[in-house]
Amino acid sequence: MEQKLDQIQSATLAQIGAAASTDEIENIRVRVLGRKGELTQILRTLGELSPEERARMGQKSNAVKAAIEEALEEKKSGLSEAKISELLREEWIDVTLDGADSSRGFSRGRMHPLSQVQYEVEDIFTSMGFEILDGPEVETEYNNFEALNIPPYHPARDLQDTFWTEDGNLLRTHTSAIQIRGMKTHKPPFRVIGPGRVFRYEEIDASHENTFYQIEGMMVDRDISVAHLIFIMKQLLSAIFRKEVKVRLRPSYYPFVEPGFDLDFNCLICGGKGCRVCKHSGWIEFLGCGQVHPNVLRMGGIDPEAYSGFAFGMGLNRLVMMKFGVNDIRHFMGGDIRFLEQF
Repeated sequence: MEQKLDQIQSATLAQIGAAASTDEIENIRVRVLGRKGELTQILRTLGELSPEERARMGQKSNAVKAAIEEALEEKKSGLSEAKISELLREEWIDVTLDGADSSRGFSRGRMHPLSQVQYEVEDIFTSMGFEILDGPEVETEYNNFEALNIPPYHPARDLQDTFWTEDGNLLRTHTSAIQIRGMKTHKPPFRVIGPGRVFRYEEIDASHENTFYQIEGMMVDRDISVAHLIFIMKQLLSAIFRKEVKVRLRPSYYPFVEPGFDLDFNCLICGGKGCRVCKHSGWIEFLGCGQVHPNVLRMGGIDPEAYSGFAFGMGLNRLVMMKFGVNDIRHFMGGDIRFLEQF
């Protein structure tokens, strides 16, 4: 047995010395020291020896094992350091050097037009006492639909083609879900807005995208009326466009408001004459709005007998299109640097 141990040690150390990769080192370790390895098999037979032989062979086996493990570790460390040195030598980049054409200088990045207008809208609303809220883009069915007075059987769900996740959640179809979260954390009176990205499985054209941005707003207090809503909207539009904008309020249906309205403003691309952005109507559908439905207030833990409120949800992309004269909503997600360099 002692001769066998010496043979294993000398052969293994020679193999370790000749190894050229960490994979080879691992194969040697498994072959010699693994559960079915050569040295392991010998160690399992020590119980068959006399007590004196068992003690002597045990010490010998442990010494052989320690020598092999030390050689494996040293070789593995050396191979790893050599690999790192090779990568540093081959992939090293001098980040202190100028660009290939230093005469061009450095191009400064620009803020995306959606971000520019979002921050501007946030500043306008905060100047009127509104608080900015946020919410997750992956939402629960309850917050996105049921708490907004849209139960599973409601036909309004068919109007919003939804991306569902395997666990039963969804990519929020509107920022209205932020309203629900806001009502659960705020007590009346309060004024909040919730900007964010939303998703709908829609056919893409000049005025529709499957990924776009909205800003949700809500004001809850005693005796809040539609007049408060109209005033806030006019303040927003005049501040954004820095001029008076012609608007109209049309009765419309949304399950989370009663009464509900669509607020449109005169298309600034064509001046109301008609173009593909406004679908040749001369008007841009800006937002849906109305008085918060009593059921929604109840879902948010607010007594509709004591408080009322208005809510609105505006499309940020369309607002940016009107502000900068962009005639195709697809430019925002297109990644064309030439488009972004204009802002």
